[in-house]
Amino acid sequence: MNTVASGTPSPCVSLCKMNPDSALCEGCWRTLDEIIMWSSASDAVKQEIWHKIELRKSSPAQPA
Repeated sequence: MNTVASGTPSPCVSLCKMNPDSALCEGCWRTLDEIIMWSSASDAVKQEIWHKIELRKSSPAQPA
């Protein structure tokens, strides 16, 4: 994870490949919109995105 100035770590793992079926990055599990807004998002929004990532990872409907 990369730490940004805000203190909330980025979920980016430098594996940038969008899955066409899930519309999620295969490396960080974010949507393209979440990736684009990350650098300007508040810590609260970044924490919400982290929560969504955890839910996505634990969902059996998501591709591995």
